[in-house]
Amino acid sequence: MRPIFLALLWSLPLLANAQEDKPRSWSLDGYIKNMQTLLFFNDAYPDLKQGVLADTFLQDNLIHHRLNFRWLMTDELRLRADLRTRVFYGDLVRATPGYGDAIDNVNNDYFDLSLVLLDENAWVMHTMIDRFYLEYFKGPWEVRLGRQRINWGISTVWNPNDIFNAFSFTDFDYEERPGSDALRVKYYTGFASSVELAVRMFDDFDEATIAGMWKFNTGTYDIQVLGGYDRNFLVAGGGWAGNLGDAGLKGELTYFFPLKEEQEEAFAATVGIDYSFENALYLNGGYLYNSSGSTRASVTNLFDFELSARNLYPYRHAVFAQVSYPFTPLLNGGAAFIYSPVDVHALFVNPTLTLSVAENWDLDLVGQVTFDKEERGYVSPIQAFFLRLKYSY
Repeated sequence: MRPIFLALLWSLPLLANAQEDKPRSWSLDGYIKNMQTLLFFNDAYPDLKQGVLADTFLQDNLIHHRLNFRWLMTDELRLRADLRTRVFYGDLVRATPGYGDAIDNVNNDYFDLSLVLLDENAWVMHTMIDRFYLEYFKGPWEVRLGRQRINWGISTVWNPNDIFNAFSFTDFDYEERPGSDALRVKYYTGFASSVELAVRMFDDFDEATIAGMWKFNTGTYDIQVLGGYDRNFLVAGGGWAGNLGDAGLKGELTYFFPLKEEQEEAFAATVGIDYSFENALYLNGGYLYNSSGSTRASVTNLFDFELSARNLYPYRHAVFAQVSYPFTPLLNGGAAFIYSPVDVHALFVNPTLTLSVAENWDLDLVGQVTFDKEERGYVSPIQAFFLRLKYSY
C-alpha cells in the first residue's frame, strides 16, 4: 500500500522555495452533515445465513465532516487540500461484513490517502484526503499536480466524456465528486477556447489514462473534442453545450476501442435539454445510450454496478426527467425519474425537498425508490429515505 507521505512530498520542494517576501493568503472552510437513512428491502436483501433474498428494514446513520484548505502561496502558485471524514453507524454497518475495508477502497486512486480510524461491530470511522494538489497559473497557462477532479463532463446526469472521474447520480451526498492523482496542463487559446492534456499516475501502462481535449466556441455553442488512451482502450469523443431557443441543449458521446481481444468495444452517448420558466419552475430531460448496459439485470444493480465512463448506468437505455420548483424562498422541492425501456422496465424515482432552516443551515429530505418487472409482476425491491441536516462554515 502506497504511504500517504509520498503524496505530501509533491509539495515540499515548492513549499520550501516559495519566496518569503510574497504576500500569503489562505482560507479554511467546510461543513458538517448528519444524515439518517431508512432502508426497506422487499425480498431483495441478501440473507447470508439463509443464502436467500429476504424482506428486511435497516436504519443507518452518517456523520460527514469536510474541511477545505486553500493557500495562495505566491501570485502564481496555489495549494489546495481537502479532508473528508465520515462516521458510519447502524444496522447496515452491522449487517455488512468488511464494511470498513469496502469504504476504504472507494474513491482512492494511485496514492492511498485514506485511513480507517475505527472499525467495530456497528461503527466505522473513515478519513480521506480527496483533494491535494499544487496549481501553477500564469497568463494562459494552468498546471495542476496532485489529487484533483478533472471535470470533462458537460451533461447534467451522465458524462461519457468524464473518463478520469466518472460519478453516479445516486451518490447525492458527495457533491464534490471523486478525484484522480494526475498531472493536468491547460492552455487558453482564447476567451472561450483551450487545449488540455491530462495524465493519471500509474505503475503499469494497463492502468494509465492519458488524454487531450480541445475546447472552442462556434455561434452559441461550446464544443469539445477529446482523444486518448484509457486502460487498454483507445478513446475518441466530444460534447456540446448551447441553446435551443430559450432552452439549454447539452450532449456528449465517447467511443472506446479495445486493444485486447478479451475486451469489448463500448459506446456511450447522452443528450439533454433543460428549461426554466419565468416563475422559476425548472424542467430537465435527457437520454443515455450505454452499449455496455444490460437489458435484463435487476434494478438493485443500480447501487453496486462497476461504474466507469464505459458503463455509466446498469442498463443499455435510460430516459431521465426532472422537475423542481421553489415553493418559497426557503423551500425548494422536486423529483427526478430514470426509466429504462428494457426487458425489466427499471424505474428509479428520486423525490427531494430542501429547506433553508437558518443562515448556513439546510435540511434535506431525499427519497430513492426503485421498481422493476419480475416474474411476480412490477415490484419495488428497494426503497431508501434520507433526512440530512447540514451546517456550513
